[in-house]
Amino acid sequence: MQNLAERDYFSDTSILKDPYAYFEALREKGPIHRLSNGIVVVTGYDEILEVIKNTEDFSSAIAPQGPAAPLPFEPKGADITPQIEAHRTEFIGGDLLVAYDDRQHTRSRALLSRLFTPSRLKANEQFIQDYSDHMVKAAVAKGGCELIKEIATPFVTLVIADLLGVPAADRQIFMDAIEAGPPPGSLNSDDLIAQNQPLVIMGMYFAQYVQDRRDNPREDVLSELANATYPDGSTPEALEIVRLATFLFGAGQDTSAKLLGNTVRFIVDQPGLQQQLRDDPKLIQPLLEEVLRLEGSAKMTARLARKDTRIGDLVVPAGTKVMLALAAGNRDPGRWADPAAFVLDRPKIKEHLGFGRGAHVCPGAPLARVEVRVMLEKLLEHTAHIDLVEEKHGPAGGRMLDYDASFIIRGLSELHLKLTPAPGFVAPVAPAPPKVKKGLKELFGFGKKTQSALSTPTHYSTAETKIGALLADPAAKAVIDRHFPGMSSDSRIAMAKGMTLRAVQKFAPEQFTVEALDAVDADLAQTPMK
Repeated sequence: MQNLAERDYFSDTSILKDPYAYFEALREKGPIHRLSNGIVVVTGYDEILEVIKNTEDFSSAIAPQGPAAPLPFEPKGADITPQIEAHRTEFIGGDLLVAYDDRQHTRSRALLSRLFTPSRLKANEQFIQDYSDHMVKAAVAKGGCELIKEIATPFVTLVIADLLGVPAADRQIFMDAIEAGPPPGSLNSDDLIAQNQPLVIMGMYFAQYVQDRRDNPREDVLSELANATYPDGSTPEALEIVRLATFLFGAGQDTSAKLLGNTVRFIVDQPGLQQQLRDDPKLIQPLLEEVLRLEGSAKMTARLARKDTRIGDLVVPAGTKVMLALAAGNRDPGRWADPAAFVLDRPKIKEHLGFGRGAHVCPGAPLARVEVRVMLEKLLEHTAHIDLVEEKHGPAGGRMLDYDASFIIRGLSELHLKLTPAPGFVAPVAPAPPKVKKGLKELFGFGKKTQSALSTPTHYSTAETKIGALLADPAAKAVIDRHFPGMSSDSRIAMAKGMTLRAVQKFAPEQFTVEALDAVDADLAQTPMK
């Protein structure tokens, strides 16, 4: 039988669903261990901090794609920083904040500093209070819910939508896009289009929002972000603002939703904890911190050694991919007493690694703490008892829980709750607000002119013709399918039909290269318009 430490973390579904025994098997080999494939795995708390804080020797370029994906170049020399920057757009997610290094990271991070201030969060908290109260009351009135999809995901999505000022009419589109895409680090999402589609769709909408806020500033967060300047006074390109807004919107969806699910699971199954929290709601905050340590939403992050360096006593050449096992560091017995035990109000608990540390600490951590705390307060306020549905999850002591098979995210795929109303609970009179559903004409612009009114074009174009119009013509559709096999049948592309392929290319340059689009245009030039 294969030794546990020799199994592949990135392809073994059973390990991804429950990684803790694997991490402990690696820890037995030391806090820093080089795998047979060359990846260095760090499980020690102090050693993880050493790497995270060393931005001089380690790049974050591989943080979104993880350490198992191949590099887009062959590392050469003792300092590969120039190579990384020359190939940055070839890394999956290499143009996102989480992957930035040095000056670009510092400048872009500074733009976000004004978004998560205490005063800003306090102003946003009224929406969080009202919306969570509405959702919980509706769930309690019907006796229960499936927490992840019915409550957690739509809740955190609309919270960030409210903060950023996403128009109410577009919020359902964003939720549909997120639901259609795979979770980060999914084993079943090798296809880059599947991985990036939600961010691409949201990026298209944010491009319109940002331009509108620059032309017509308002009293909202998105206007402030759209018109912000770098510390040196220079103005960012609009595309960088779009990337930041899109990243903020997309990055916290899974992590915050999964944190809520992981926390409720502890509330249900820790004896006496529910009543303890109802008696003293102030304990909810330290509860969140302990859950972030024991079952944080982020299991790992990755770094690329860009210079010849060391981690502890291990020599690490430039080009080495490093996996920082945050979940293992949070259970390091050298840092935490009785590390696998749940201890409410554990000393120095905020020193956990659940949100990362150092320059790349999660920028949305303050918002995540507020939104999850408020939702838990409402769940406890409106219920006398919360339990799991035994038909779905089995009895206490014998639970059947299914976790996402992701190498990044730690979270339940579903959590069915049975909710007993609190004494005096009054069910809401008004029905839940309907989902915003637009017809295809309103949503994607079908029926509107897709070409300039100043000329009458004779053929299609990736710069002028919307995707919906291309797919509506069998001849043009055949061209698209020839160059991008399977695109026309992908249900998720429906959300981008109102954009041109050249517009999509700005947000997905790896999928829709300039060369590929030029080839499409050459074929479309021979395809008369319908």
